[in-house]
Amino acid sequence: MRRILLVMTLALAPAFAAEEGGHGGMKEPSIWWKWANFAVLAGGLGYLISKHAPAYFESRNKEIRGGLQEARKLREESEARVADIERRVARLGTDMDAMREAAKKEMAAEAERIRMETEKTLGKVQANAEHEIAAATKFALHDLKVYSADLAIQLAAAQVRNQLNPATQDKLVTDFVGQLAAAKKVSH
Repeated sequence: MRRILLVMTLALAPAFAAEEGGHGGMKEPSIWWKWANFAVLAGGLGYLISKHAPAYFESRNKEIRGGLQEARKLREESEARVADIERRVARLGTDMDAMREAAKKEMAAEAERIRMETEKTLGKVQANAEHEIAAATKFALHDLKVYSADLAIQLAAAQVRNQLNPATQDKLVTDFVGQLAAAKKVSH
């Protein structure tokens, strides 16, 4: 194609070079020469475009295909992520229900443990209180016995003092000495 274009240009060049009438001794190129010049220029540009354009368009086509493939891949990944998120959201309700049930069971178990611990503590407190009451009662009874014995002794002493006169004292001393003497004779 280059050769044909070159031959045509050379063949037409002299035909277009015919002089037209002009002024001032300078000749103006003919219209045919201008068309031939345009044809050579257009042919050269066409040749350059035909030589470099396919490689450019091929590389551009590869870039576009690569971009489309990457976009397709990204879209598939994003769709997979969306599907995964939708599955998680769908399971979220059941997961929350399961968590609520587990929390209820844990709360019931904790309440039962606290109730048992409270009953155990109350039992210990009650046993300690009963023991303290029993000890206090025993101590109070002992104090009461001591007090009543002291009162009895005081009352007896008061009665003895009231009933004791000098004649009764002499008789008591005489009886006591007599008992001592009799006990002495028996022991010998």
